[in-house]
Amino acid sequence: MYADYATPDAPAELEARCLRDFAPLVKRVARQLNSQANGVIEREDMEQIGLMALLEALRRYGEPDPRFAGYAVLRVRGAILDELRRLDWRPRALRQDAHRLRDGLRELTRRLGREPSEAEAVAHLGLSAEEYRELLVAENAEAMASFDELVAAGVEPVDDNTPEASVLQRRTLAAALTALDEREQRVIQLYYEFELSLKEIAAVLDLTEARVCQINKSALKKMKVRLDAA
Repeated sequence: MYADYATPDAPAELEARCLRDFAPLVKRVARQLNSQANGVIEREDMEQIGLMALLEALRRYGEPDPRFAGYAVLRVRGAILDELRRLDWRPRALRQDAHRLRDGLRELTRRLGREPSEAEAVAHLGLSAEEYRELLVAENAEAMASFDELVAAGVEPVDDNTPEASVLQRRTLAAALTALDEREQRVIQLYYEFELSLKEIAAVLDLTEARVCQINKSALKKMKVRLDAA
C-alpha cells in the first residue's frame, strides 16, 4: 500500500487517499473503545473524531510510510479518549469509587502477599461482581490513556526523522516489553498490535474481562516505569 504514496499527489488528493486507505484502522479503534464509552458517545461519532485525528496525524507526519499506521493509531485513540474525558464520561461518583477500588485492592494485595482473585476482591470491597468489573474497566481506560500519551511522545515525528531515531524508538518499546511476563505481553500485543477489544481478548485467553483489565493495567504500569527510565 505504501508504494502507492510514492507517486506525488496534490495535498488534497493525498489526504483523500489516506483517509480512504486508513479508515478501517479508525473503525477498529472506535470498536475497541466502544465498550468503555458507557453510551456517553455513539460509535459513529467516535469514528468521525478518529477520522479528524487521522487527517491531523497525516498533516503532522507527512507522506505515509510503514511506521505511519502505528503513529496514527496512537493519535486516533488519543483523540477519542480526549473527547470522552471532555464529556466527563466517568461521573464523579464513579471516579470516587474507582479510587476506593484502587486503595482497597492495594490493601488486599499487601495482606495476601499476592494479587487477589476476583472473588476475593469482590468480598473484600463489598461490591457485586458487575460493579467490580465496571470499575475495573473505567480504571483500565484511564491507564491506557496515560500510556498512549507517553508512547505518543516517544514516536512524535521530528524534522530529522532518521533511520537511527526509528531504531531507537523500536528498541525502547521492545525493552519496555521485556519488563512483562508472557501473559502480560500477550495482552498488550492483542490490544495494541491486533487492536482487539477487552471482551475479545478475554475470549481469546479464556479469562474474564475483569481479569484482562487487571493484567493490562499491571502491564501498562510496568512498561511506563521502563519507558520513563529510558
